[in-house]
Amino acid sequence: MTTLTVLPVEASALNAFSERNSEPAWLKERRLKALELAGQLELPKLEKMKLERWNLKNFGSPEAAGQTGTELPSYVSELVDPSQSDSLVVQRNDNTIISRLSKELADKGVIFTDLQTAAREHADLVQQHLSTVVAADENQLTALHNAVWNGGVFLYVPRNVEIEVPLQALFLVDDAKSVFAPHVLVVADTNSRVTYVDNYVSGELDEELVHNGIVEVVVKAGAKVQYATVHHLSGKVTDLTYRRAAVENDGSIEWIVGEMNNGDTMSDTNSILKGNGSLSDAKIIAVGSGSQRLNLSTRATHIGKSSDSQMITRAVMREEATAIINGITKIEHGATKANGEQTEKVLMLSPKARGDANPILLIDEDDVTAGHAASVGQVNPEQIYYLMSRGISREQAERLIIYGFLAPVVSDIPLEQLQQQLQALVERKLGQ
Repeated sequence: MTTLTVLPVEASALNAFSERNSEPAWLKERRLKALELAGQLELPKLEKMKLERWNLKNFGSPEAAGQTGTELPSYVSELVDPSQSDSLVVQRNDNTIISRLSKELADKGVIFTDLQTAAREHADLVQQHLSTVVAADENQLTALHNAVWNGGVFLYVPRNVEIEVPLQALFLVDDAKSVFAPHVLVVADTNSRVTYVDNYVSGELDEELVHNGIVEVVVKAGAKVQYATVHHLSGKVTDLTYRRAAVENDGSIEWIVGEMNNGDTMSDTNSILKGNGSLSDAKIIAVGSGSQRLNLSTRATHIGKSSDSQMITRAVMREEATAIINGITKIEHGATKANGEQTEKVLMLSPKARGDANPILLIDEDDVTAGHAASVGQVNPEQIYYLMSRGISREQAERLIIYGFLAPVVSDIPLEQLQQQLQALVERKLGQ
């Protein structure tokens, strides 16, 4: 069995953590039940990689109090300026240090705060939706997360409310002793619209740490959610993240994901298209370097009639990095007129880099449309030669080709700030 030999927390410590944070009884019971499950379930099985061989020794301890200073380090100032944002949540290690929402949005009934506060102040909403999209009993990681999560975000947009300005969150870890496991729960009620953006970033850590995160998005009928996230954690952080949306009739979810970590990364981004006419659009880019291992899965499960999913993944591998890129379109029986399209491409910049693109179509209905494209290869020497013949250096020619390779994803991102951030992170990783 691929289970952790010793769980990183005991029931007594978890109980004390819950009481210290004045959590309601129902939440404490959920945590303790999830911890019990974590001792029984296995680790998830990854495509062509064995997660048990990764460094999963340190999940942090709920008994350790991480740094909580409200003065943010200078290296995150380019990502968020608290003085310029009316609606912002910032978590540092295991504590929420900033949580604010503009009066205009609050007056409309919008809720935007850390999840632990929401569990106390908006218990009915949180209890109704928490762990309904990603269940605690799926595997050992989801169970362990449901036992020890902290901080996080709860975003609720009421019926018919459209939010024009993106809401932003920042998750910062710079202390490896505390648990770093934010849980993001977004609920977009009927015919609402919202854009949410978050960043995961780390400072100098004195030891290795595991980030075990979950994102749940509930998209009610006719609602539209745009979810953008960039992970740029250091090489000392193993990043394990599940993202999942449940989309009802005529609702839509757009995922924009930048996997810019320096450590081993497992992410699973999934849209469950439950409703008729539901839509999913997923754009993922990744850059691997050093000896990184990346296992990135993008999924769409079609249940509703005339549902539509689009997936585009671009990954660039340098040095000895390895990437397994999975695209999985599942069309259930009864999902007539569904359409699922996906493209995965991996570009390798070194003979020692490895990439594997796996497009998978699982179709249980006849009256549907589905397609896929995948490629894995190195930089085309003819393109390099052509650019060099125009007076461009080899190094700059390779960079132009890489930017052109990533452009179909980056240029399609509707948020200019996020475009610029991803371009800067790509430049930084390629310049290492």
